[in-house]
Amino acid sequence: MSKHEDLLHMLLHADGQFVSGEDISRHLSISRTAVWKHVNKLRDMGYEFEAVSRKGYRLVTRPDSIDAAALQLALKTTVFGRKAVMLSSTQSTQNDVQKLAEEGVAEGAVVFAEEQTGGKGRFGRKWFSPPGKGVWMSVLFRPKLSLQHTPQLTLMTGVAVCRAIRACTGAQAGIKWPNDLLIDGRKMCGILLESTVEDHEVRYCVAGIGVDANFEAGEYPEDLQHIATSLKIETGQPVDRTALAAAILTELEHLYFLYQKEGFSVISSLWEALSVSLDRKVVITNPHGMIEGTAVGLDPSGALIVEKQDGQRELIVSGEVSWKG
Repeated sequence: MSKHEDLLHMLLHADGQFVSGEDISRHLSISRTAVWKHVNKLRDMGYEFEAVSRKGYRLVTRPDSIDAAALQLALKTTVFGRKAVMLSSTQSTQNDVQKLAEEGVAEGAVVFAEEQTGGKGRFGRKWFSPPGKGVWMSVLFRPKLSLQHTPQLTLMTGVAVCRAIRACTGAQAGIKWPNDLLIDGRKMCGILLESTVEDHEVRYCVAGIGVDANFEAGEYPEDLQHIATSLKIETGQPVDRTALAAAILTELEHLYFLYQKEGFSVISSLWEALSVSLDRKVVITNPHGMIEGTAVGLDPSGALIVEKQDGQRELIVSGEVSWKG
């Protein structure tokens, strides 16, 4: 941990109280002049302080952006997020992580952007990701998986993000198969998993995660007004995006290691407990047509099991799910 990160850690844990320059100097083993230099470095990063003679320093406000130093302090991981790239604007964090993957960067690397100008959704759709309103991120996996099992990784990511959102904000998010997170029927998070394959083996996967955190009700485009929502709209409170990002990465690492150790069955159980798709009449639209029935569970592969009106069950591996009635 660098000196300015260590200083930030002290001030964050002081919970708004003053920390004396003497205590900081002693803890960091630096001079009082050096303390001042590190405070100014944090100021340059967007932190604001109150400095009072004989009292010391008190953290007043944190930067509105997702902050690299605060993220590292908040993470409870050994791998995921330990390499984090912060961008003010990019076309797509998916593209950025794919480039890092091709350069040989280790698993768990993540790219965040304050804004995406060409964010990706499923089926080639564009993901609306304006500056400062959400958590726009992509994470690198290097799993030892066959291509047919990568849908399990999508479902695992959905579970991790849903659990993190619930724990961090209290919002009662649920998962719509395969990878949308909803609150009261409106979408507030999407997940896109893209895999790169060579000789029938998965080289790496990139999970794109877009969480609508701090949108106000009138800030969505007209076509999204009635189908999208944000955590701020639903909870009435602004979201600390750095804390949420750290919670997502922490939960993601925990479940990924659990998945590698115990297989998909434990992930499947967690997914079913968070699902808003099961025991509902659904219509699935895919290139082969439309399938109607009741969603009754997950297959061990990660496919959705749909029971049709004639009692036959069909496995759905891809498609757009809508609810009937």
